[in-house]
Amino acid sequence: MTVKDATVRAPGRPVLGRFPLPARVVGWTLVAGLGLLYVLPFVLQLVTGFKTDPDAAAHPLSPVPVTPTTAAYQRLFGLSRAADGVPFLHWLGNSAFVAVVVTAGRVLFDSMAGYALARLRFPGRSLLFGFVLGVMAVPGVALLIPKFLVLNTFGLFDTYTGMILPLMVDAAGVFIMKQFFESVPREVEEAARVDGAGVFRVFWSVVLPMARPALITLTILSFQGSWNEFTHFLVATQSSQYETLTTGLARFVSGGLGSGTQYPLKLAAALLSTVPVAVLFFCFQRYFVQGANAGAVKE
Repeated sequence: MTVKDATVRAPGRPVLGRFPLPARVVGWTLVAGLGLLYVLPFVLQLVTGFKTDPDAAAHPLSPVPVTPTTAAYQRLFGLSRAADGVPFLHWLGNSAFVAVVVTAGRVLFDSMAGYALARLRFPGRSLLFGFVLGVMAVPGVALLIPKFLVLNTFGLFDTYTGMILPLMVDAAGVFIMKQFFESVPREVEEAARVDGAGVFRVFWSVVLPMARPALITLTILSFQGSWNEFTHFLVATQSSQYETLTTGLARFVSGGLGSGTQYPLKLAAALLSTVPVAVLFFCFQRYFVQGANAGAVKE
């Protein structure tokens, strides 16, 4: 083997190191430019929240406010004396309540359904799993009118029960948990059954603790989905008492609260609404990746 071959085949050498320096500079410049282009809207959203209404209208793309102010955040949190207050804290409370209850329900019921489809043998199991896949293939918009009719028929329209109950089980969550449980070795469950454990005891005490990465993945997806849910709340509620961040901000942006552009107030509210989901994801992103990989790889 020549010296040149040894250099080319050296293990651990970065892929970009095989390209000449000008090509690497151009490549890193493009990556940095795309990264800045992606971050720019978030920076403008953050900065605009500290602008005045005239400043935001006159200089919408300026990264520095002419006269920094916290008036938008004071109005959102009820600290302003303005007559046209925004019920942001009420929206936040509704969103937090619904998201927590829906997330807890999805984690429990999706896990139980996923384990049943992965391990239990009963008539119609394959057909039932086919229905789960079919539900995943149906666009959510196609179910809006049936949802409204069902909620209205059972007297659940414009109630917290109508907001929460239809979201308690998610077909995608059932699919994720089924795929993960199928990757768990059967020997672990058989050993527990030899010791006298029943089906539910095996699921709750043996298999479920092993599914922590998948459970965290399901928790993040469920919380994000229920926190950002809009179309279901749009057809399930009518009064302002049950408005969440998504429906409240939609009415706010459409001009339902006050007049004028009010860009600082709108962007500050939108920024605050994304904080809980971002914090949850960054705190558990390691488990999120593990859960995604566990669901895709079988032993």
